[in-house]
Amino acid sequence: MLYLKTYENSKKYFLLILILVFVQNNIQAQEKVENPNIVWIVTEDNAWHYSKLYNEAGASMPTIERLAKSGIVFNHAFSNAPVCSVARSTIISGCYAPRVGAQYHRRMQFAPMPEGLEMFPYYLRKAGYYTTNNSKEDYNFIKGEEVWDESSNKATFKNRKEGQPFFHVQNFGITHEGQLHFSKEQMEKEATAHKQSEVNIFDYHPQTSLFKYTHAKYLDLHQKADKAIGDFLDELEAQGLMENTIIFYYGDHGGVLPRSKGYIYESGLHVPMVVYVPEKWKHLAAYKQGSRSDAFIQFIDLAPTVLNLAGAKIPEQMDGSPFLGKDISKAELENRQTAFSYADRFDEKYDLVRGFRKGKYKYLRSYQPFNRDALYNFYRYKMLAYQEWKALFEEGKLNGVQKQFFMPRASEALYDLEEDPHETNNLASNQAYQPILKELRAELRKQVKSMPDLSFYPEPYFLENGLENPVAYGQANKKQIGKLIRIADLSLLSFKKAEKKIAKALASQNPWERYWALIVCSTFGEEANQFQDKIEDLAKNDSENLVKVRAAEYLGLHTNTSVDDILLASLKTARSESESNLILNTVALLTQMNKDFSIEIPEDLFKKAWLNGKGTIVDKRLDYINE
Repeated sequence: MLYLKTYENSKKYFLLILILVFVQNNIQAQEKVENPNIVWIVTEDNAWHYSKLYNEAGASMPTIERLAKSGIVFNHAFSNAPVCSVARSTIISGCYAPRVGAQYHRRMQFAPMPEGLEMFPYYLRKAGYYTTNNSKEDYNFIKGEEVWDESSNKATFKNRKEGQPFFHVQNFGITHEGQLHFSKEQMEKEATAHKQSEVNIFDYHPQTSLFKYTHAKYLDLHQKADKAIGDFLDELEAQGLMENTIIFYYGDHGGVLPRSKGYIYESGLHVPMVVYVPEKWKHLAAYKQGSRSDAFIQFIDLAPTVLNLAGAKIPEQMDGSPFLGKDISKAELENRQTAFSYADRFDEKYDLVRGFRKGKYKYLRSYQPFNRDALYNFYRYKMLAYQEWKALFEEGKLNGVQKQFFMPRASEALYDLEEDPHETNNLASNQAYQPILKELRAELRKQVKSMPDLSFYPEPYFLENGLENPVAYGQANKKQIGKLIRIADLSLLSFKKAEKKIAKALASQNPWERYWALIVCSTFGEEANQFQDKIEDLAKNDSENLVKVRAAEYLGLHTNTSVDDILLASLKTARSESESNLILNTVALLTQMNKDFSIEIPEDLFKKAWLNGKGTIVDKRLDYINE
């Protein structure tokens, strides 16, 4: 009997232990899955200027304004790049695009993700989230297999398991650049809701009826997008999800009136960003609901922010820092007052510009300043406003500010954005601003060297030699890239101070040192004519095709030397579509800037794959050059 009694007591004790373990595990499980849903609402091609939430002259967007009342308005949110594929590559990786080989729009080849790093939704899935994207990706990276549960124009969070948290991206293309590719006939037939007489035209735009119509139509599109966003949020509300969902609204980069998308002025970078934080999750935000923040937020920060909100570990390979979630203080955020930006090839148009903003000051470094902003780009010039602006310039009907777009740029520029929000008054030569100029110049130089910035190798060379592992390639060649940057920065000196170092670089055994020395010569212009004999020798005899092209570029811009044969021979020996396009960029520049330059380029110089009549970048350049 004693044995049975002991057995019964043991049995009861064992059952009690099982119950306690079950309860404890259930509590832990509940704690583990209790995470906020996260939704991104993304509109395309939007600068902050066009929303009344930021600018009284902007469009009223009542849906976004309602979100702001229960959330945070970030006054200084920036895309690192002014065009979609590079901006979205920055977002999905949390990395600076020129560090990881994803800086060119449109990509010639996909870059691999940095070694050991996945696109950030991968980590959300591992943390138990259902990840969906409706529907734009446009990454310059090779995408892994476990990034999205769904990614298409039908993707929805509704297919998740019961109780499963979700991360969903809803893209709206209503404000995309293509919506402004209307015809003159459409303009005459379709009125705008916004009064054109009340539109606030930017200082650098011509004050014409076409520009007023284009601006007003763009404001109309913002209101149309806001209505669509409202319909989407109504659906969240109907499902009872609003109080458990943190919602981000932002533009995928600036734009899209002329001199915005593709250019790293504020019009191309400074985006609206509102984050709605429901009462339940207000402890994850350093700001009170309904407040505004002056902290500088960049697109490299979005991925780590979402991972932080989800309680997932942030990979050390990411460049950004979270601005929401546990242990993020208001004081630390308010100390964030800098932003870095980059612009490289934009479709067929090449350039290399970097920007660094600190507080109200913006520093721009144009490494090839002879490449005018207005250099022809097929897709941009489908917009009537671009066409009219160009025609007015050619007719001599623009004022000094309006024609800056068509003129060679300065190597460096400094703007006081409080006094000069549209960046038209360059303070770089003003003695009163030399301390801030030198500070920001040093900051930007440190940035491009430390990454290092892979764009200091020409794109075709990088694709052939560094694309397999861009980060490792950059680190292995960091010293060499630093030297190329130092040569490029000779253009910031007086020619007298730079002269000996330019001569040394022109005679270097390294082709890319010669390449950059020639770019510096083109920047100095006729001051560098003492090197003409050397440059002519490089144009005819250099072992590197692209060095010959840069030499021809100098000769075509600043001397009377004929360079047609050199350019045609370089096109004939180009090894890739990328190399052909880089050469054609020089041809397009000479076509636009040198009235005496004329060249006819036969199509048989190119491989059929590079010239297929279906709108390749080589097709587009040839159409312009041969018209």
